[in-house]
Amino acid sequence: MDVVNQLVAQGQFRVLKVPLGFIKALQWFFAIFAFSTCGSYSGMFKMAVECKNRSESDLSIEVMFEYPFRLHQVYFDAPTCKGGNPERLFLVGDYSSSAEFFVTIGVFAFLYSMAALSIYVFAYDKYKENNKGPLIDLGVTAVFAFMWLVSSAAWAKGLSDVKTATDPDKVVTLISACDSEENRCREVHDPVMSGLNTSVAFGFINLILWAGNLWFVFKETGIIAPFMRAPPPQEKQAAPDAYGQQGAYEQDPYAGNQGGYQPEYNQQGYNQEAEYGQGQGYGQQGAPTSFSNQM
Repeated sequence: MDVVNQLVAQGQFRVLKVPLGFIKALQWFFAIFAFSTCGSYSGMFKMAVECKNRSESDLSIEVMFEYPFRLHQVYFDAPTCKGGNPERLFLVGDYSSSAEFFVTIGVFAFLYSMAALSIYVFAYDKYKENNKGPLIDLGVTAVFAFMWLVSSAAWAKGLSDVKTATDPDKVVTLISACDSEENRCREVHDPVMSGLNTSVAFGFINLILWAGNLWFVFKETGIIAPFMRAPPPQEKQAAPDAYGQQGAYEQDPYAGNQGGYQPEYNQQGYNQEAEYGQGQGYGQQGAPTSFSNQM
């Protein structure tokens, strides 16, 4: 328990909240559904053969098949309606290659996603060291995206062939007794293919996830960093011009008051100087007069 607690304490679980870790968790989750829905499938369909002689009829012929869909190895016994032993017939086709390829890609994608998540959480610093981790991750992600495309397309085509090979209406044509108009052959139960249809859907969902995650892994490499530099800052207007405009704007309200006050001050000063000048001049003019009178 102590080791587990230390690992949990050292883990950087916040990486699961960013697209890089969150999409990787989705890849791990959907890979499980992709290979499990295909690899664990088993199906069955039923047919009925009614012979002219009712005692020879078989109204419940069950045919079982499963992954990896080597249908040429699947057989069933059908009456001949001729009084002899029933004949053994085999289905047609071998679709194991596309099914096994799809499951293999799903299993490896699951394992790689789990390993990548562990590195993201417990060794993210080493992952970013020397930029080797993101480059390897980018290459592996690109390979898996391509493999999901190929395997999903191949399995979609293989599933279409499996549906055709297990169609009861097609299989009854293999029974020789059904060639006679006296006998009646019909299907009783169709195979349920919903699980296999879901596996194909999960395959293409994985393709979208792995292809979409390429961008977020590519960003971790830092290759795009030189092309995402911030634009140079724009030059600001010169401070004196702005200050001058602001000063001119602020001086307008006071200009009238100072202009109205200044003339009054000048007039007052002017009158004082005039009165003082006149008085002084009057004194100057009076002095010589009195001096001449004294003479």
